[in-house]
Amino acid sequence: MFLHNFKYELLAQLRVRTFILWLLVFPIALGFFFKLTFIGIYEKDSVFNTIPAAVDTTEDDPTLRAVLDQMEKSDSPVIRVSYLSAEEADRKLKDDDVEGIIRSEGGVLKLTVAGLGMNETILKSFCDKYNSNAEIIRAAAASDPTKAGEISGMLMKDVNTVEDIKLVNGNTDYYTEYFYNLIAMVGLFGALIGLSVTIDNQANLSALGARKNCSPTPKSVSMSASLVSKFLIQSVCMVWCVSFQHFVLGINFGDHLLLVYLAAIFSGILGVSLGFMVGSIGRGGKDIKSSITTAVVMFSCFLSGLMVGNIKSLIGKFAPIVNEINPASVISDCFHCLNIYDSYDKFISKIITMAVMTFVFSFVGFIMTRRRKYASL
Repeated sequence: MFLHNFKYELLAQLRVRTFILWLLVFPIALGFFFKLTFIGIYEKDSVFNTIPAAVDTTEDDPTLRAVLDQMEKSDSPVIRVSYLSAEEADRKLKDDDVEGIIRSEGGVLKLTVAGLGMNETILKSFCDKYNSNAEIIRAAAASDPTKAGEISGMLMKDVNTVEDIKLVNGNTDYYTEYFYNLIAMVGLFGALIGLSVTIDNQANLSALGARKNCSPTPKSVSMSASLVSKFLIQSVCMVWCVSFQHFVLGINFGDHLLLVYLAAIFSGILGVSLGFMVGSIGRGGKDIKSSITTAVVMFSCFLSGLMVGNIKSLIGKFAPIVNEINPASVISDCFHCLNIYDSYDKFISKIITMAVMTFVFSFVGFIMTRRRKYASL
């Protein structure tokens, strides 16, 4: 009896156009627009790149050339220089082709820049360090000329002003958070198909509900079959959503893709159970409950940062409990923890939180729906 009901619940749901729109087409459209919006922003604003600079050749400084050549031998050099005349260097700086001009005047470096950004600060740091090291070498040569070469060699080993230290092994592009929240939204929009479980099992809300309440099939079996079919459908949608983002849009979810799929499936089941619970509360019609469900999902996604990127961090600062009970925040945090942290402790805690929420929502939905009694049908 359960399998019979499960089969036809599955077939009936596949014919619903709303299901196709929100759970299959919408993730593609929004993910595509996210990709167009955020592509290259992180690399441009946050990832350190080699700084282009010009060296004025008016006064040749062999020591400076040796230092710069040594720096450019590294895999990711801090500075990449071009040796230019004074006029050409000024033109390159004006055209923003270089970040600064380095001039050697009597062995002392002078820097000319056009802005006050991070790259200009790094160039200034290099010049200051070079001048400091050169002063040490000159002082050593004046006191003991035999040690000047040794000191010079030691100082030449320490020419980089920036060291690239990787703090985490995952994807540090914070714009990926928007894609985490997109998956969370798709998962929670499973509430719309979860809502149909109660709508189709309440005689006062639909004709199908009236027929089901007249049938000899126990309501618990009917609802269980319907709910499990919605879980399966939503799980397939979540696999599709993650696959599209990773393989088509090229979103980097880290090195644990299978666990990303697992978390996405849990989020979809959570969404269905949320809609199941919302639909079981109150006596409003289908349209009213659909509007309430959509509003709950969108508000949850807003609090998790889908619309305003830093809203979740602000909530975490002033009301951290909200992030712990907000379904969309829990889902997005699950992906974040999986990507950033080396251990699985936080990831497992978020999965457990989703499982507990799913159980509570489903339990409330069953209790509220099974209590419905009708004087006549």
